[in-house]
Amino acid sequence: MAAFAKRWCVKESAGSDVSLPDLLGEMDGLLQPGLFSDYCPNGLQIEGRARVARLVSGVTACRALIEAAVARAADAVLVHHGYFWRNESPTLTGMRRERVRLLMKNDISLICYHLPLDVHPQIGNNARLAERLGLSVESDLPGLQPAGIVKLGRLPEALDPGAFRGRLARSLGRDPLHIAAGPERISRVAWCTGAGQAYLENAVAAGVDAFITGEVSEPTVHVARENGVHFFAAGHHATERYGVAALGDRMAAHFDIWHEFVDIENPV
Repeated sequence: MAAFAKRWCVKESAGSDVSLPDLLGEMDGLLQPGLFSDYCPNGLQIEGRARVARLVSGVTACRALIEAAVARAADAVLVHHGYFWRNESPTLTGMRRERVRLLMKNDISLICYHLPLDVHPQIGNNARLAERLGLSVESDLPGLQPAGIVKLGRLPEALDPGAFRGRLARSLGRDPLHIAAGPERISRVAWCTGAGQAYLENAVAAGVDAFITGEVSEPTVHVARENGVHFFAAGHHATERYGVAALGDRMAAHFDIWHEFVDIENPV
């Protein structure tokens, strides 16, 4: 079994449980997945046992996370990155077969929320990243769908780019890639967790000093340099740990069930 770099968000319960439909209904009511045209199905992806007393959450439904759930006698696994992605092969062979086999053998449900969890204004990935970095949210970046996929905000006081890079590193536990092409002080910021580098030019048009996301592509460097904006790639996994953990915590508190977020190390 893989080693786990960090574990947090543990809720010990006195043995309470909830029906799987009630758990899903609460999550759907909160995140409203029916409003989204997403790249994968949101909600229940693989059905396990009828009641949930123990919930494990994580960023991606990789085999190591499933093994961690089995070791913790979990009834359900909650993730941000699940299965059955658009344009992906629908066949359950090889690696995919083994993941699904392990879930079904142990009667564990797999629950996934993707875009709805990115943009939720309280527990979403963008909202939680802002909280960790001390950014005040001003608005959504206009003209993009779904609304809230990129946020605009400010630091309480302008920072030297090196100091802001240090804040990112301390908050996320990894040193970000920094394309240092912007002004001497950073105040106004746009951000999109995960793979949001394609939104850099939209952020430039909004007049920001810096843009934060998880990943970087080859053209991103030139866009940042030629437009005079700081670009930070802080890690897809690292920027998207906090929404799913917050959702799991919220369900644990609401239904008085046990929950643990398990962080499977991923340098990307």
